[in-house]
Amino acid sequence: MQTSAAHAPQSVAAVGEPAPPPFLLSEERGRAARRLLGHVASLPLPGPEARLFAVMVTIRAARGGVGNVTGMDLNALRLSDPHEAVTALRSLGWQIADTVFDSGPAAPPTPVTVPELSTEDGHPLLLGRESRSRVSGWTAKTMSAKPLKKLPPAARLAALYLAAHGTAGRLAPLPADLPAACLPTLPALLEKGFLAELSDDSYRLDPRVGHLAGVRVPAEDDGAGAGDRSPAARRRFRFDADAWAGWKDAASPALRRHVESVEGCALCAFTVPAVAQAFTTSAPAGPAAPPALVRLRQWREAHPDPGPRAAAFTVDFRARHGHGPSFRQLGRGMGWKVSREVRGLVVEHLVRDGWLTGTGSVPWTLRPGHAAQEQGITLPAARAAEAAETPASRPS
Repeated sequence: MQTSAAHAPQSVAAVGEPAPPPFLLSEERGRAARRLLGHVASLPLPGPEARLFAVMVTIRAARGGVGNVTGMDLNALRLSDPHEAVTALRSLGWQIADTVFDSGPAAPPTPVTVPELSTEDGHPLLLGRESRSRVSGWTAKTMSAKPLKKLPPAARLAALYLAAHGTAGRLAPLPADLPAACLPTLPALLEKGFLAELSDDSYRLDPRVGHLAGVRVPAEDDGAGAGDRSPAARRRFRFDADAWAGWKDAASPALRRHVESVEGCALCAFTVPAVAQAFTTSAPAGPAAPPALVRLRQWREAHPDPGPRAAAFTVDFRARHGHGPSFRQLGRGMGWKVSREVRGLVVEHLVRDGWLTGTGSVPWTLRPGHAAQEQGITLPAARAAEAAETPASRPS
């Protein structure tokens, strides 16, 4: 009798996992980064390029009202018109000499005076020396993050706001002070891997840039299984190697083979705790929130016939991995730019329509359903026969 994931041990602490990069911002410095960006958002500037330059200058001038900027610093922002950005800041009364355009390696830094940061009364950004330095370093590392290297200034400005207000551990609402000019660049942040999820009003950072987050919550493990586990279930989970070994010993031979195929998949390269969590926890079922249903309807209108392609994807995935995709792997492979909740609803509808099927709550078991099989989208029968055939039964 197959062991159900619903009856699996619930306590399985990560052993041997590589440590993620340390957070660049503490909780307090995350708040300081958000104050910095909120202040820049309030400035009457014409566009994202001027604001991106203003972020650099403001954090450097936060203590004392004067910040040094070199021509190489300005060039590193890759603005389409640096002179226009400097002119916009000068219109606010900021004192910037033309030497800021001298980009030679021997050119001295240009001091930039920001009047509103020179006063002690009503100062918008009261920061200690260490906090100012850490937030300044965070802005530089965020803007130079690998997924942003070929993106325009508006996208890199958006990344600063999303990193400061978000996390890789859960969906967060889009920042209220995110400049409107940044909104069109958000899909590019998802495509390039800075974001893991994006909807009309919420987002989640990709775990690869989770260390840039200004909000401190545990990061979501990207190895969740067939369905997307609830944040509450992920927080409750504790890995115990002995309990996990006992769970596998109690499983049916077929289930154990499936578990070990996922554990040993070199392409997925999941950690053992991530696999254990996926098999031994489950998200409680419940009605979908109305906003998610609206987004599902919009998604279905934009993707009128996703079933055949999704079913074919599971066949190809199984041929390469030896097991089915998780909901998240299916969504990424199909290019679905939706939230976790909407993705789950999409898969639920594909199963209901017969394009996909799975083995109950067992993760990584998605495969073509009856509707797909009727169109010839099936798992290779020859492979199944070969797996079932023993050496002793083969003809000589």
